[in-house]
Amino acid sequence: MNTVDEVRVLKRRIQGWMMFDWAAQPFFTLGLTFIFGPYFAVVATNVFLENGMDPKSADASAQTIWAWGQAVAGIFVAIIGILAGAYADSTGRRMPWIWAASIVFVICSWMLWYMVPDGSAMWFSLIIFSIAFIAAEFAAVFTNAILPSLGSREEIGKISGNGMAFGYLGGIISLFIMLFFFFDDGGKTFIGLDPGFGIFDSSQREGTRAVGPLISLWFVIFMIPFFMWVKEGSKPNIQGGFKQSMQELKASLLGMLKRPSLFSFMGAQMFYRDALNGLYAFGGVYAALVLDWGLTQLGIFGIIGGISAALVSWVSGKFDKKLGPRPVIYFHIWVLIIVSLCIIGMSRTGFYGIALPEGSSLPDIIFYICGAAIGGSGGGIYAASRSMMVRHTNPARPTEAFGLFALAGKATAFLAPLLIGIFTYLLNDARLGFAPVIGLFILGLLLLRWVRPEGDIADN
Repeated sequence: MNTVDEVRVLKRRIQGWMMFDWAAQPFFTLGLTFIFGPYFAVVATNVFLENGMDPKSADASAQTIWAWGQAVAGIFVAIIGILAGAYADSTGRRMPWIWAASIVFVICSWMLWYMVPDGSAMWFSLIIFSIAFIAAEFAAVFTNAILPSLGSREEIGKISGNGMAFGYLGGIISLFIMLFFFFDDGGKTFIGLDPGFGIFDSSQREGTRAVGPLISLWFVIFMIPFFMWVKEGSKPNIQGGFKQSMQELKASLLGMLKRPSLFSFMGAQMFYRDALNGLYAFGGVYAALVLDWGLTQLGIFGIIGGISAALVSWVSGKFDKKLGPRPVIYFHIWVLIIVSLCIIGMSRTGFYGIALPEGSSLPDIIFYICGAAIGGSGGGIYAASRSMMVRHTNPARPTEAFGLFALAGKATAFLAPLLIGIFTYLLNDARLGFAPVIGLFILGLLLLRWVRPEGDIADN
């Protein structure tokens, strides 16, 4: 193969790799944050109201069970991700794992259709959503492991940022499709059409429930280029077995204790990415429960957040290439701390004890700004973290490294939802339940002090 062909193949491989972000992002945009999450919260709240709870307690209980579902899913991702990653590196096989996770993801996403408005499938839907979440994150472990093979250390940050920007663009487009043609609130879509062109029953919220099949079909269609253009980087090692992979994983974990920069980076991620996941998982729920937002506000919120995420991820990739990933991570953590402070101090009627006139639009304006900041800094911080992980990755074991990356992002993934659930339950307030995320962001900031800007792989 000549140089021109090699460049063409690599370019196509990069494009195929980016298609995973495009294919998977609607699950997080539509499922986790803007459509299914708020819809689940409203249905759950109504169930608790019918069981005799007062409105404030019903809101708190709905947020609590959503938090527990995310916490359990996070524990599974933390355990499975690193074990499977280590095994994949020992055998040299990644694609079978991506195929398996994709199949589970597609099936479970489709089944979100059965979240009927009477709440009879509430617990079933929570379990199914959690399994889909695990599958999506599981597939991401193996997809991220391909990143180190796509370019030089100097180019990785840009590729990672571009991939995130491309993914968020897909999230925006899927959100437009959902809002314009399916998602119903009061019998009409965002632009006044009958849900599903009149096919869906608005009284059963079928337009909203179509979010599951839409996520599933989107993933199936747009993963085709990924599987066509992204191939295994090496031949399978038929000698690699589970016992061998666990021995190598143990050696890697023990070796991490001798690498202060990597160890600190893993710890920092555990906290700041967990806090970010808490904002993702509960942003739309907060808007529905605390600010009483309906279709119009949630739609605008999602569009602003998605556009901001795409733009900021792209810009962050450029700054990553110029300055390195650590300054980018620092900046975005501070932005997210400010956002969290705004959220816990704001209600429909006041802002940090300052009473607002009845019908004031200030809480809405502030939360729109918060949505843009969460989307932008969320995309930027993940892309920069992925780039920083490459700087700490042994080229011979990239999947294990990104299993550790997933572990760092998910080992305490139960912590933010669990703390939000506990605080919400104890304080009986969906707004104050967000307070723990600030502490998690601060812990992440402190640990970043010991992370070397260029990583430590050159020393090992």
